[in-house]
Amino acid sequence: MSLRRPRTLLAMSPELRPRLLDAAADRRLREVALIETDSVVDDFGRPGAAAAALAEAEILLTCWGAPAVDARVLAAAPRLRAVVHAAGSVKQLVTAACWDRGIAVSCAAAANSAPVAEYTVAMVLLSNKRVMQLREEYRSVRGRRHDWHQRYAHAGNYRRTVGVVGASRIGRRVIELLRPYDLELVLYDPYTSAEEAARLGVRPVGLDELCRVSDIVSLHAPELPRTRAMIDRRRLGLMREGATLINTARGSLVDTEALTDELASGRLHAVIDVTEPEVLPAESPLYDLPNVLLTPHVAGSLGNELHRLADSAIQEIARYAAGLPFAHPVHREDLDRTA
Repeated sequence: MSLRRPRTLLAMSPELRPRLLDAAADRRLREVALIETDSVVDDFGRPGAAAAALAEAEILLTCWGAPAVDARVLAAAPRLRAVVHAAGSVKQLVTAACWDRGIAVSCAAAANSAPVAEYTVAMVLLSNKRVMQLREEYRSVRGRRHDWHQRYAHAGNYRRTVGVVGASRIGRRVIELLRPYDLELVLYDPYTSAEEAARLGVRPVGLDELCRVSDIVSLHAPELPRTRAMIDRRRLGLMREGATLINTARGSLVDTEALTDELASGRLHAVIDVTEPEVLPAESPLYDLPNVLLTPHVAGSLGNELHRLADSAIQEIARYAAGLPFAHPVHREDLDRTA
């Protein structure tokens, strides 16, 4: 018996489609879904083909750049039953009107967590090894011998303490990937019990203690009102001299001014993939400090890693078409403590 193919409309930034869906993924998508239009929609208010496609769509396949699905959009989409988001958080996309109407929602946060965790683990190991600082110093003494073992006698990963802030999907994957190394792992997460922490192989601690004892503090908490500036000037001051802060979560978790002051003093190191504001002003010292690795929000899916997001979304549409529940559903009641 042939699979029912639900009518599906793509909503995202138009330039994103060829990067998300290569030829093979596009073929797989068309095997499980009836694509309403070969173009993509980034504005549900436009008349014409996009409006007609929205009126017939049973599923919205969304990604970055998709407009919010609000009551006005739902009124124009009477057949809509599901939103499959080929990216992480749906908070800016799925509105209360969707939940009120009972729209089923899936996201690819699990798929997107893989590269973030891999990036974080790489940065943990390189930071403890002081690779970025070694590179700068080696460049400065080029052509001359230097006693690097004496100069960096404090470097290395053996028995270092890594503090993970947030037992989120990404935080748990980071813990899993770091487990084989000779590291002590400590965790701060108010929702994780002592028994669960033991199963994860980490020692649960308060946030202040985590800042005090960790050589690396790695942030994996969601962006919520109560997590804003959770790493403030006082907690940065608790961190031991030479410790490294890694932020691949959200810039709002850290007091940017306080962090900049600490880094400019040379007391701490940092790996910063997310900032507040999202693009720092050109005059920010963080661009040039030798103890800072600053990247433009690329720890998540980049390049061919977007194909993992597409695969996840296509698999969810296939499950829907087969009458199965989503493997990666998003529930309204979880949004107040997740990204």
